[in-house]
Amino acid sequence: MVLNFLRRNGQAGAPEQKTSATGPVVAYHSAGRVAWSPRDAVSLTRAGFSSNPVGFRSVKLIAEAAAALPLVLQDCQRRYETHPILSLVNRPNLAQGRAELMEALYGQLLLTGNAYVEAVQGETELPIELHVLRSDRMRVIPGADGWPAAYEYAVGARKHRFDISGAAPAICHIKSFHPQDDHYGLSPLQAAAMAVDVHNSASRWSKALLDNAARPSGALVYRSPDGHGAMADDQFQRLSEEIEANYQGARNAGRPMVLEGGLDWKPMGFSPSDMEFQKTKEAAAREIALAFGVPPMLLGIQGDATYANYQEANRAFFRLTVLPLATRVAVALSEWLSRFSGDLIELRPDLDRVPALSAERDAQWARVTAADFLTVGEKRALLGLPALPDGDLNE
Repeated sequence: MVLNFLRRNGQAGAPEQKTSATGPVVAYHSAGRVAWSPRDAVSLTRAGFSSNPVGFRSVKLIAEAAAALPLVLQDCQRRYETHPILSLVNRPNLAQGRAELMEALYGQLLLTGNAYVEAVQGETELPIELHVLRSDRMRVIPGADGWPAAYEYAVGARKHRFDISGAAPAICHIKSFHPQDDHYGLSPLQAAAMAVDVHNSASRWSKALLDNAARPSGALVYRSPDGHGAMADDQFQRLSEEIEANYQGARNAGRPMVLEGGLDWKPMGFSPSDMEFQKTKEAAAREIALAFGVPPMLLGIQGDATYANYQEANRAFFRLTVLPLATRVAVALSEWLSRFSGDLIELRPDLDRVPALSAERDAQWARVTAADFLTVGEKRALLGLPALPDGDLNE
């Protein structure tokens, strides 16, 4: 009876609400906590970017290529040569230009799966500055319905909270797809984490081999005059210390070994596992490049013959990796900045000015130009150009 009484009171006081059908599920899964990836962003960035040449070059190659793409601003009517949003993107803040800001944005997105852009408001409708914030310092604060209600940026003990309840939030969160996380993206570096560990371990093994005179280890065999093979404890300790001090390390490489009576050096060759170690390292390097979408040929990794030549690999790199990433980021930024100005405009990469795609673009222009059954307006639409001010022309 007590339970029935409490249930009746609870039902009577609950107001009727309308919300998304998946709202209760999302709220139950994510409310009140922040879900981090199994490997924290700081450690993974240190291992896969700062300490790994393949990861470093892959991220730099994608970020620099995407940041160097020229951007155009247009709507359904025209393409803008000058616009306040273009001016803001080209000069986002006093310390950075467009290339520096976009490279930092792409780098954060590739390393952590998340990129955060802060808008600094002034007296005008549009922000006066844009800044890319470090992803490892940002935390999503979900609301009661499970959707992000605010962002918290922490530097040491100091924290700043960004409220995103308004029509134009101060934070633009761009994230990669993550099938098991509601608020954070999955980075290529997380997918390549095991390959990064293998590659780093192989590099440490190679360094240890160089420190050991760049040759496999061997064994000192002791034979006493009476035929016994056992040494006294003090003899064994003195011999170990002399070998460590005089014959180990790169500085002692090639130094002849002086052996006392009864000692014989037996070199040991590389085992089959040692011989396969370099191949394992090359396979791990290809897996890291595969996770980032960079053809191994562009990184100088041997043994990959997927593409006929370097030009073909570079074209596939731009078409399959750089352009999809740059287009998604440009659309997200333009949609976010449009909330401040109220204009329905779109930022997009200018494919006509990408040297790697010039051959494909020339072929497309030739096919569209030769299509006599298309009007000028239809041809412009196929080429991604806005309509002419006079409307659709037949000549």
